[in-house]
Amino acid sequence: MVYGLVTAFRNFLYDRKILKSVRFDFPVIGVGNLSAGGTGKSPHIEYLIFHLQYVLKVATLSRGYGRKSHGFVLGDENSTASQIGDEPRQFKKKFPETIIGVGEDRVLALPKILHERPDTDVILLDDAFQHRSIRAGLSVLLTEYSNRFTQDELLPVGWLREAKSNYHRADIIIVTKCPMDISKQEREKIIAEIKPFKYQKVYFSVIQYAPLYSFYDVHLKLALNKEADVLLVCGIAKHDELKTYLETKARNVYVRDYRDHHRFDRYDLDAIRETFSNLGDVNKIMVTTEKDAARLEEHTNWFSENKIEIFVQPITVKFIDDDGDKFNADVLSYIEHVKSKQE
Repeated sequence: MVYGLVTAFRNFLYDRKILKSVRFDFPVIGVGNLSAGGTGKSPHIEYLIFHLQYVLKVATLSRGYGRKSHGFVLGDENSTASQIGDEPRQFKKKFPETIIGVGEDRVLALPKILHERPDTDVILLDDAFQHRSIRAGLSVLLTEYSNRFTQDELLPVGWLREAKSNYHRADIIIVTKCPMDISKQEREKIIAEIKPFKYQKVYFSVIQYAPLYSFYDVHLKLALNKEADVLLVCGIAKHDELKTYLETKARNVYVRDYRDHHRFDRYDLDAIRETFSNLGDVNKIMVTTEKDAARLEEHTNWFSENKIEIFVQPITVKFIDDDGDKFNADVLSYIEHVKSKQE
């Protein structure tokens, strides 16, 4: 009740314009969620980067959670997770041409991106639904299929960071991590459960797992087999789906689980090495997520010196039926509309 009152009062101040939301005359797309994590935010931002990068100059703006730096930082190919945060580092590593900005105060950081990179065409706000100091021109709300906001409760009882009724601020709602075989009837049932407003669209996406690649060389791929044991090292909001997937590919899957955005130290590395050693001498592999790899790469020399081979599990997003085409069209239509008003 206390948590709900605090968040409700904050939203009340923004709704009554006592606290100001800044809206920029520039294409700004916010991607976020009502819950505390696990909705697949990063792969959906990567989906947007991938589909926009060939026609537009894309920038992302994050707080850079967990970084050691302060203030506005424009990332480059040499930036580490300590400098810009794990997810921005992940974006920069996978999409080198993308402009990566981080800053605690995004109202100040966004103009700095435009000042330093005037060729920017669109800015993606990472984890922006609760950060109402900026009002995104297009707001995308993600909700997990197995834990939809309609069935969730406020922290600390559930995962919600604010009341579920605030979904009204979204322009597009994406139900993420759906089963591949979700039926049209079930989708219609979920849409009826969400009760979208007339201005809102609801789409459905699934997570797909791409082949593992080497921590040391992205071009070196690996196919798992049922003769191998896997040690999964991860510090993400939810790892259950990934563990379940790996269990379909490997003999056994063991997990060393850390809190989300965990910064690995030498004690952690020694513990990971010991756990991996205890699995035996043959047919074993260490696997981590791309988000964790962004933090672990600062310890690349340690892994190399200890002769520990580690592989990274990438994930991608695929929309159900023609939802991807519709979503892409919505995004491009919004960007073109804003740009037309600038001319």
